[in-house]
Amino acid sequence: MNPYTPSSSGAQTTVLCCQCGVPITPNQVNMCAACLQASVDITEGIPKQGNLQFCGKCERYLQPPSQWILAHLESKELMGLCLKRLKGLQKVRLVDAGFVWTEPHSKRIKVKLTIQKEVMNGAIVQQVFIVEFTVLSQICDDCQRAEAKDYWRALVQVRQKAEHKKTFYYLEQLILKHNAHHNTVQIKQIHGGVDFYFAAQNEARKFVDFVISMVPCRYETSKRLISHDVHSNIYNYKFTYSVEIVPVCKDNVVCLPQKLSRMNGNFGPVCLCFRVTQMIHLIDPRTLNVLDLEATQYWRYPFVSLCQPKQLTEFLVMDAEIVADEDRPFSLGRESSRHVLGDAWVVRSSDIGGQQTHTRNHLGHLLKPGDLVLGFDLANANVNNKEFEELDSKRIPDVVLVRKVFGDRRKRDRKRQWKLKRLPVEGGEAGSSTDGEYTEFLEDLEEDAAFRQNVNIYRDRAKTAVEPEDGDEELVPQISLQEMLDDLRLDDGDAGPDMVTE
Repeated sequence: MNPYTPSSSGAQTTVLCCQCGVPITPNQVNMCAACLQASVDITEGIPKQGNLQFCGKCERYLQPPSQWILAHLESKELMGLCLKRLKGLQKVRLVDAGFVWTEPHSKRIKVKLTIQKEVMNGAIVQQVFIVEFTVLSQICDDCQRAEAKDYWRALVQVRQKAEHKKTFYYLEQLILKHNAHHNTVQIKQIHGGVDFYFAAQNEARKFVDFVISMVPCRYETSKRLISHDVHSNIYNYKFTYSVEIVPVCKDNVVCLPQKLSRMNGNFGPVCLCFRVTQMIHLIDPRTLNVLDLEATQYWRYPFVSLCQPKQLTEFLVMDAEIVADEDRPFSLGRESSRHVLGDAWVVRSSDIGGQQTHTRNHLGHLLKPGDLVLGFDLANANVNNKEFEELDSKRIPDVVLVRKVFGDRRKRDRKRQWKLKRLPVEGGEAGSSTDGEYTEFLEDLEEDAAFRQNVNIYRDRAKTAVEPEDGDEELVPQISLQEMLDDLRLDDGDAGPDMVTE
């Protein structure tokens, strides 16, 4: 069988290339692809080399004239930045663009481009070439101001008029968890609070909104004129935000104003603050009624603490029992489900043979004879409070029990297998009183599971497990291993502006 041979009418016509004489399919210029690319260079006018400015502190690239953008290696943001640096690219058609792998430490970025352009009598030529960018180190303006540590545009002053700083420690952990201090230029600790410096007003305003949403407080703002350009009518201001946290902390005994007590169904008025989060959580130890006060309600009817933590007295529980349901007083408010109403007969630890005092408390589920408990002795205290002086003596308890003492503080610290991170605060005072307040805050986290839900707790690998001693009478509250996080550590040289201290 003879093979099929196409007819002469269906055969494809060819011509000779005008340069090299090779038979080719007819086109507009009658030239082969090799000769056409050799005679025409469509990449003319497009630079084959370029420079990129990179800030090693914030890991951002400069996009002229003055904008710094965050772009990772081989990302679309970095590709867009490289293409904008190439002049003459708008005269051709970009078909494809991709990165060519280079060593990460070589300070070189190579981009492979495929372009097309119409030349001689409408012929389209496609060409592939590589552009090499050199990465140059340059500190951006924000990092330069942060390194100088003397430039700021907005200041946030966080203050609390209280002797104990439990609310400050709680706010510090919330700031670390949500990374709210990321844009701070500097953080300074002064008497009564902490100052946060920012390079822009909007960053400071965002931080103020975060603090307001986390703890009950109020704020005031002011601005000071630094300079003024009369020709362009441009004003340069420095802004200051003064944030005041409510002066009530955990374990404070307070006396509510008469109007506030009546508005909430004659709550209290002598009550105990058992937690401070977005609101002030109060409990009446005699009825277990609880009240949640918002910041607006507090500043409308303000009140202060009747006693400070240093004024609490240590009592020894001689007898304790839980109050039966039929003996509980009638109340209309919301009762706490975490506490149990109980009766206790206590005596001062310094006067064991003295007279016993009966008190109704909210620690019925914890107390038993022989326990030590901290309380406020109202019968023998000299209280200077207007609202407290107007109360009927029948409504004032002799002793208000605040919290139970769980063993020796040194043993608890030795058994503690976890730690917290701290803000890099300048000018911190490392006094014994401050260390004692911080230790009490750690004990509060161990004793209250609901209080530590918003706190990141890290496992302390520097401490080894301590076996319980024979003399331990009871088990102290501890945080389980499931609630701890592993502390991720980078190299010591990689510590940046977001570094926190332990």
